[in-house]
Amino acid sequence: MDRKPFTSIHDIARLEARPYHEVVPVGTTFDILRRAADLYAERPAITFLETGEPGGPSRTVRYDELLARTTQAANLFRKLGVGPDDAVAILGPNMPETHYALWGAEVAGRACPINNLLGEAHIAELVRAAGAKAVVALGPNPELEVWSRARSLRTKLDLPVLAIQVAEETDSPSFQKLLDGEPDSLQFDPQLAPDRIAAYFHTGGTTGAPKLALHTHANEVHTSWFAPCYYDFDESTVEINGFPLFHVAGAFVYGLACFSVGARQVIPTITGMRNAAFVRNYWRFCEQYRVTALACVPTVLATLLGVPRGDADASSVKLALTGGSPLPTELAQRFEEVTGLPVRNILGMTESAGLLSIGPTRAPRVPGSTGMRLPYSEVKAVRWTGTEPDFSSPCGPGETGVIVARGPHVGPGYSDARRNAGVFTPDGWLVSGDLGHVDAQGNIFVTGRAKDVIIRGAHNIDPGMIEEAFLADPAVSMCAAVGEPDAHAGELPVVFVMLKPGVSATPESLLASAAPRISERPATPKRVTIVDAIPMTAIGKVYKPALRTRAAEVKLAEMLAGIEGATFQVDGEDQGGAPAMRIRVTATGERSRIETAVRDRLALVALRYELVWE
Repeated sequence: MDRKPFTSIHDIARLEARPYHEVVPVGTTFDILRRAADLYAERPAITFLETGEPGGPSRTVRYDELLARTTQAANLFRKLGVGPDDAVAILGPNMPETHYALWGAEVAGRACPINNLLGEAHIAELVRAAGAKAVVALGPNPELEVWSRARSLRTKLDLPVLAIQVAEETDSPSFQKLLDGEPDSLQFDPQLAPDRIAAYFHTGGTTGAPKLALHTHANEVHTSWFAPCYYDFDESTVEINGFPLFHVAGAFVYGLACFSVGARQVIPTITGMRNAAFVRNYWRFCEQYRVTALACVPTVLATLLGVPRGDADASSVKLALTGGSPLPTELAQRFEEVTGLPVRNILGMTESAGLLSIGPTRAPRVPGSTGMRLPYSEVKAVRWTGTEPDFSSPCGPGETGVIVARGPHVGPGYSDARRNAGVFTPDGWLVSGDLGHVDAQGNIFVTGRAKDVIIRGAHNIDPGMIEEAFLADPAVSMCAAVGEPDAHAGELPVVFVMLKPGVSATPESLLASAAPRISERPATPKRVTIVDAIPMTAIGKVYKPALRTRAAEVKLAEMLAGIEGATFQVDGEDQGGAPAMRIRVTATGERSRIETAVRDRLALVALRYELVWE
């Protein structure tokens, strides 16, 4: 089936005039792999780099081999007792064996890929919540420590744990050796169907109770089938994919999407883009493999701006794709000016198999836009009441509201249906939680998170506006704006700034530079803090809960200063939302008086806190 590149919303609308089954001739992720093996059998599907040095050892997997190993994995999992409603937990980096486990699990039952950086207890809770019958994990390895946490599952949950052996033998069965013993044709009827649950993908941060988003095969097929129409990908495409497979970007947005057109993925070692040697040699790898497309997040784009090309011939590269967090217009312009490569933005969610919109490569980049909706889907902005979207009040073109979406890519909800409230509606809408708007041409713009809105009195402040103003300063590498608690206004805007290497600036000079670019006076930050690093998630998103916690620590310490007879140490605990504060009190005066003074000063601050007397 020929998939023509999109250039406008009209191309998408014309496609939608045809029946869905004619446009998408596959129904499951296994169908995509079988089709790719038929069409591109001997073409390379994956090239896995074992080191970050050009010319170092690597492994290449052809499309017929990818299908065969996936089939062997499915047979193995079914032999281990994994049925259609059971899961396989997967703790491994983006590497060939993790692909076999992921796609094989979706044939035998359900896949549950898990962030291997999570703590042991959290991993166990996710495995238990998914009802996993087996675990596949990276074996002992000096570069990435996963095995100790995976092995504990064997005794805690009484599960078979199979080791992806890379560096040394283990006391668990070898996943690769077990695959070798399985036939490369299915030995059972998988009973696959588009509406069968294919996977659990965890979301919601790294703390709190497990939150598993359900994907059907149809959800994952929809995003993977249509993404190449925006990227202009085909079998000649060579993409660097440094995303982990526990994230929808690694698995679908840049993973299965490539498989659907016979493209080649270059995977940069088991540590991905955290491999310093690979990053240092990035452009040389582009030359070696004639890379045509870069899969990034905005922080990776910023990093690559500081990586010299030297004499590397990277002329094969045609495009940089980015998503995961808002793309600052200044960063996009700077990257395009320095590298000569067009940048296209993506908006996605775990709950929609990774995609809501993409900026088409063959259309001009629209500054600030995350692109256009997927075919056969709806995306619109509706007014935000402060706590929830008002579906009876849709926004007009260009009017800011909360982005909501509906379509074949939107999953059926969470494994714990009680979590669906506020995210999934009974009539199929997915509430993104993103603030933004849709213009008259169908371009979608995201300006911030609804939950990240800084509410100063009755004034809602979009943090993206503040961040854009600071990022326009040539001294600024990264920044993030959050709300600081305030007794009178509820919140006041503050900003954390990371400077470029070798550049000096003061909070005062940064504020003086940025303030004229902030159109709303209430949005002018009341505090600018220069930091060595901005806290990030595993895939490079700014992690604002940690910054809100830090802002609260500073503000509370400031509010408590001057209380006689006591000194205070304020520590916040990041709980993924509003921080919980612990105030340690060293008292030399009367305790009851000090406690009364503390409670009087903090009475109007909307924070939970605990006094600890020392």
